[in-house]
Amino acid sequence: MGKITPGKPVKLIIGFIFKENKAFAKAKAMLIKRFGKIDFISPAMPFTLTDYYREEFGSGLKRIFISFKKLIPPERICPIKILTNKIEDKLSSGTAQERVPASPIRQGNQRAVNIDPGYLDLAKLVLASTKDYAHRVYLDKGIYAEITLFY
Repeated sequence: MGKITPGKPVKLIIGFIFKENKAFAKAKAMLIKRFGKIDFISPAMPFTLTDYYREEFGSGLKRIFISFKKLIPPERICPIKILTNKIEDKLSSGTAQERVPASPIRQGNQRAVNIDPGYLDLAKLVLASTKDYAHRVYLDKGIYAEITLFY
């Protein structure tokens, strides 16, 4: 029988998809306030691999990844995904507080930024999601996890 031990600390990463730089900057500032210093930020890359977000965000989307200096316990990914969804809601075009100016493409309560948290450990990249699928495992409170990469 294996011995039950706590998970080792992991590297928190966040992926963003957005059109307007202002939306990304606001989301990033909120996350820095919560998780501390960033130790990596990728260049902005065109997000052209899928049209999944086109109806909601329009075209000309960008993708940026960041990671935080301070490691987290892996079980924190569930409440972190809940937090990132709240930030998305706060920055959505239908929210009065912290509203990012609506583009002509966005209508109603659509998001200004998509925020995908995950973590890296020595063997894998795990992403959190609110969507169930065959390769995802339920964690808690409507949050699923998937091993996106392993090495």
